[in-house]
Amino acid sequence: MTKTDNKLSVFALGGINEIGKNMYVLQYEDDIFVIDCGSKFPDESLLGIDLIIQDIAYLQQNKEKIRALLVTHGHEDHIGGIPYFLKQLNIPIYASRLTLGLIQLRLKEHGLLRSTELVLVNDESDLDFGAVRLTFFKTNHSIPDCLGVVFHTPEGAVVHTGDFKFDLTPVNDDYPDVYKMAEIGHQGVLLLLSESTNAERPGFNPSERLVGGHIEEAFRQAGRKVFISTFASNVHRVQQVVDAAQKTDRKLALLGRSMVNVVAVASELGYLKIPEGMLIEKNEIKGMDPEKVAILCTGSQGEPMAALSRLASSNFREVEVEPDDTVIFASTPIPGNEKSVARIIDNLFHLGAKVIYGSGTVTGMHVSGHACQEELKLMLTLMKPKYFIPIHGEFRMLYQHRLLAESVGVQRDNIFIINNGDVVDITNQVARQTRKVQSGSIFVDGMGIGDVGNIILRDRKLLSEEGMLVIVITLNKTDGQLISEPDAITRGFVYGSDSEALLREVNQLVSTTIKKLQGANRSQRINLKQHIKKSIETLLYSRTKRRPMILPVIIEI
Repeated sequence: MTKTDNKLSVFALGGINEIGKNMYVLQYEDDIFVIDCGSKFPDESLLGIDLIIQDIAYLQQNKEKIRALLVTHGHEDHIGGIPYFLKQLNIPIYASRLTLGLIQLRLKEHGLLRSTELVLVNDESDLDFGAVRLTFFKTNHSIPDCLGVVFHTPEGAVVHTGDFKFDLTPVNDDYPDVYKMAEIGHQGVLLLLSESTNAERPGFNPSERLVGGHIEEAFRQAGRKVFISTFASNVHRVQQVVDAAQKTDRKLALLGRSMVNVVAVASELGYLKIPEGMLIEKNEIKGMDPEKVAILCTGSQGEPMAALSRLASSNFREVEVEPDDTVIFASTPIPGNEKSVARIIDNLFHLGAKVIYGSGTVTGMHVSGHACQEELKLMLTLMKPKYFIPIHGEFRMLYQHRLLAESVGVQRDNIFIINNGDVVDITNQVARQTRKVQSGSIFVDGMGIGDVGNIILRDRKLLSEEGMLVIVITLNKTDGQLISEPDAITRGFVYGSDSEALLREVNQLVSTTIKKLQGANRSQRINLKQHIKKSIETLLYSRTKRRPMILPVIIEI
């Protein structure tokens, strides 16, 4: 990109008009700072896609200007894209202790740990990058060690809140630093970027501490095994499960690779306190009294290969859900996951389990880690920004957050609801949004990154909905005569033995089409595949009202 006169620029490469793949960029002259590098899980329309990450073409074009990747906390939508990012841009990562521990897990899996520079920061850190100075402040969320970031630039202070809530009785006594936030606001904030996930929810969030009592009560009432599923990264919730197991004299087993990994890292770093001898292996469960066992597992979002999904379908070798076991969903489904979660709940009821599920306000088993309306207004009031960009949410959430900002005194013209790639430029403390940088989504499929595009996805969709028909044709290379009859093979379209008449008709049509073209000029014979494909498409639609993928295979001998 050519050099511009805009000294301070802020934009998002992910996280706007979506939930997931968060990445925000601040650029002051020739210094670029990247905030978070998350991933996003695909919906059902993205067949075969494992993960969605950001298009970082702009950063690749300006890689010599990038000074740091700052990570606000350790959730997947903020760290999940880091290994893929580092394979293209190897820059230093700055994060808090637990966040670095979780990032290290990802880097080990991808063989990147030794080649990556990891820098530990905390809420007292003060980093000098020349024209830009960075400080941090402590926030609450559903994972420990969350930080907000302040960029002190010659234009003014830019604040990124990270994900937050105001929990004044936190489980780990890690209180939000309200005083420091107020002090930052008192010194003056030019621009605030604040998360919008719960901008539609009125009031304040309940404290995470309230969940512990409900979990303990459910453990006491359970007559047999207790299965409880939550996000592996919700370390506060995991601690409350450990506490409930200890108070009800139950041993605890962990199911799911991410749960085992996160518990190991959090315990090693001192964020989880598990009594010695409490944890048992999954193969020990069957030999113990059912009322003495609790099982903490992944899969609360209905992921098909996660532990809870396999348990619900009786597909977990060492452990099974039996009649009168209790299963607790200590989370609420992320939008888009409702059907998968409902299917698991149905299966658990079929197995005879007692299932505790539903809204956290009903069951008491879950509270959100994201600020509701009054907390968002409190952050805006503490920071008192001149300009405001709502981030981290779908459009309706950003819109509601804008209304909240207006209600506490931010001028409507100073609030920017942007799209990924929209750049807000600030010069002489005046902000404008007039240009864009390249942005978008990159699909990860197995080992491939970005090699699956819209054409491949369209083909996968067609195959999944209509099936395919392959027609094998063997021709004489010299004169183009058929050497043998065409052979039609179908998959996912019609079953061969039930549709022999239709397939014979297809074979006859192909033979006729080839004979017609034998007397035609050479250019028409070159397009033989297209002629065959078109004639078969017309026939099959008239007979079946379906449009399978048709693949003519011509073998010349």
